[in-house]
Amino acid sequence: MPAIQFSSSDVSLLARLMRAEAEGDGHLGMLMVGNVGVNRVLGNCLDFRNIRSVSQMVFQSPGGFEATQKGYFYQAARSQDKRLARRALNGEHFHPASNALWFFQPVGACPAQWFNQWNTGRFKAHCFFSPSQSVCPDVY
Repeated sequence: MPAIQFSSSDVSLLARLMRAEAEGDGHLGMLMVGNVGVNRVLGNCLDFRNIRSVSQMVFQSPGGFEATQKGYFYQAARSQDKRLARRALNGEHFHPASNALWFFQPVGACPAQWFNQWNTGRFKAHCFFSPSQSVCPDVY
């Protein structure tokens, strides 16, 4: 059973986002970006209240993803990226992004907190941050 409801266009959209945000971090890094996206749809908390679809999540403004403002995001999704997106949409989780709602690429070390959310770890270039379970129970 999928983590969230999705269509084939959602698969392509998430695949494009994952590639544009984390291709340099390899397949696992891309899967972690997919985890964050799925968690934002599931969460219905904090900055992501009423985000109920992949499209709403990807294009959320303000608070969405920088990749949507760059041309690379608008290239067609590749089949390998779609396979990764389906894995994330079907509920596969990868630490440290398992329950994360945010990530970013710092210049140096990951801060312990980012906008009052705790760091759950780093994978290659990206630091991941998760809300507490009491605040966002649906991402746990």
